[in-house]
Amino acid sequence: MEAPTEKILFVDDESNVLEGIQRQLRKQFQIETALGPEKGLATVESQGPYAVIVSDMRMPGMNGVEFFTQLQLRNTDSVRMMLTGNADMQTAIDAVNDGHIFRFLTKPCPSESLTKALEAGLQQYRLIQGEKELLEQTLRGSIEALTDILALVNPEAFGRSSRVTRYVKNMATYLEVPEIWRCEMSAMLSQIGCVILPDGVLKKVYAGEPLEAEESQLYAQHPFIASDLLGKIPRMKDMSTIIAFQEKHFDGTGPPHENCEGEAIPMGSRLLKVALDFDALDTAGMDKTQAFDELVERTGWYDPSVLKALKLTCATEMGYEEKSLKVRELHEHMILAEELRGTKGAILLAKGQGVTKTLISRLENSLHAGQVQEPIKVLVPISKIMEPV
Repeated sequence: MEAPTEKILFVDDESNVLEGIQRQLRKQFQIETALGPEKGLATVESQGPYAVIVSDMRMPGMNGVEFFTQLQLRNTDSVRMMLTGNADMQTAIDAVNDGHIFRFLTKPCPSESLTKALEAGLQQYRLIQGEKELLEQTLRGSIEALTDILALVNPEAFGRSSRVTRYVKNMATYLEVPEIWRCEMSAMLSQIGCVILPDGVLKKVYAGEPLEAEESQLYAQHPFIASDLLGKIPRMKDMSTIIAFQEKHFDGTGPPHENCEGEAIPMGSRLLKVALDFDALDTAGMDKTQAFDELVERTGWYDPSVLKALKLTCATEMGYEEKSLKVRELHEHMILAEELRGTKGAILLAKGQGVTKTLISRLENSLHAGQVQEPIKVLVPISKIMEPV
């Protein structure tokens, strides 16, 4: 029988213990070891992910509970187990409450007991990963359906959500934000509340024109409408909160009027605030360098680390080349370089919208119906530029 492919990490400050475990279990599991807690954390960072992590309790500099607490801060999905010769009640309580321990094993641990515990740990890890994958796929499918509806009902709002989603994804990747997909999905749905707005209001917003008092009040409501809508969907509470705080300033000013500032504001919201304001300046006619400089001048509005990430995003955005292509030549990862209007002048797709399979199918249908004309101007990532067909 082949050993499972998932990796297991043992952390102990005694090398002879680690060597014995390696000899004992290497034929049954994918075993790796780390000598001491500091080495353990470094190994998780450089060699992870690990399905199961087993740690000793008494180690110099950092005990097992403290080690697992540090591990928790790194947002790993690893199943945690404690293997120790100090089996007092308080140690067990601390391990479970503070270290989120799945199993508490005492030394010496019979080979059969250790094997069963590791098998149970691997099974638990697979369940966690399976649920996580199902959640991501289910939510992503639902969100893509909602954004497809937004694209049909309000192409300008959808275009903006597409643009800010790229910014948010790039910045979150640079910052190594855990579960980037949550930030990405929140950005995709950040403009769903704009379905309540008349076309004229959005045109003013995107052109940087001032709004009438009633229009401004109506526009200010769109994040909360989206948040309320999504809050009714199971497992979307976190994304609902991110969207509700998308206009919140880092110093605590701005809507919603709750006592929340700095890192207490969800990271997804901080990313969205920078992306939305940068996009607003960009679409109003500023070049990207001017737009970035304008954000820097707005003291207290933005998380400095997110602004730093945006600077990299600006450089990434420059890595495109404009091309005029036929619909059959379009591929994912391209970006619309200009508004796409139908033969009767109506806006079908907004400038900056990302090309997707759904969009390509829609364009093919519109082309066959005589509603759009080729070629289509798009931005092509330089690394993906194709030879002429």
